[in-house]
Amino acid sequence: MSIVVENATKKFGDFVALDDVSIEVRDGSLTALLGPSGSGKSTLLRAIAGLEELDSGRVLISGRDMTKTPVQDRGVGFCFQHYAAFKHMTVAQNVAFGLSIQKRSKAEISDRVTELLELVHLQGLAERYPSQLSGGQRQRMALARALAVEPKVLLLDEPFGALDAKVRKELRTWLRRLHDEVHVTTIFVTHDQEEAMDVAEQIVVVNDGKVEQTGPPRDLYEHPETEFVMSFVGPVNRLGSMFVRPHDVEIRHVPGEQTEEAMVDRIVHLGFEVRVELTLANGDGLWAQITRGQADELELEEGQIVYVRPASARVFDEATNGHPTTEELAVA
Repeated sequence: MSIVVENATKKFGDFVALDDVSIEVRDGSLTALLGPSGSGKSTLLRAIAGLEELDSGRVLISGRDMTKTPVQDRGVGFCFQHYAAFKHMTVAQNVAFGLSIQKRSKAEISDRVTELLELVHLQGLAERYPSQLSGGQRQRMALARALAVEPKVLLLDEPFGALDAKVRKELRTWLRRLHDEVHVTTIFVTHDQEEAMDVAEQIVVVNDGKVEQTGPPRDLYEHPETEFVMSFVGPVNRLGSMFVRPHDVEIRHVPGEQTEEAMVDRIVHLGFEVRVELTLANGDGLWAQITRGQADELELEEGQIVYVRPASARVFDEATNGHPTTEELAVA
């Protein structure tokens, strides 16, 4: 089911949570709403679900205007950061809850629960209670419960936010594989750039109640349209008016054209990647991302004086009507 939001506006008192927001999510896709806390991404998700009533604008699901349709009639499944599991129910009973409300037959419910527990890799844990599960297992149970009623759309609000980094990484890989199996149109909210880029086919970057940019992860990283997208999607250094990705910072032992003197503050070996933290002569800090081979060749040491230059940089200029334009500089 495709999802279209047109000119959505939502205010809470004087606070504008959504300011004329429009997005399109194609049928069967996996889309991330990415932005900082308070940017409006969760409000947008709740508006799609029918949990928030828009002040103006429309929500269309598969071409039908669902703006005034009650949440229970939208065919939407949702899962939040806090699982809201029924503690007195077993895993199987939690997953079956929505089916029981729909008054499905016992045989149908049993078959569907068995199918879903296998899908989310919880077979064998059907009779356990939520308190007996790990955080990752509880989240998979919550997703199975959301999928049980065969929703047209699956909405996930910070689904892995309460989990530790290792489990988050495992679950986002699992979510991608799950989506490839069930092909339900899915939108998930996150403030984690790596999570969005790892999982989503399309990212909608939201800031201050507005959409800054929409596109595939690679496009947002390589061709950001605004300063906010440049600084929020992936790491970046700010050198005067220039924005420079860490992997575009070159380190040399001798000065040259367009180089600046810098001191090596810290060298961090992260497997294949080496992070070099530097301080420029004017006191500004920046860091470079180089390979282990490059680090070995440079023979860098903390306290060493080196010379740095951007191999590529991007400059944003405010154009007329407040719409920023970008200029990408490839430094020779």
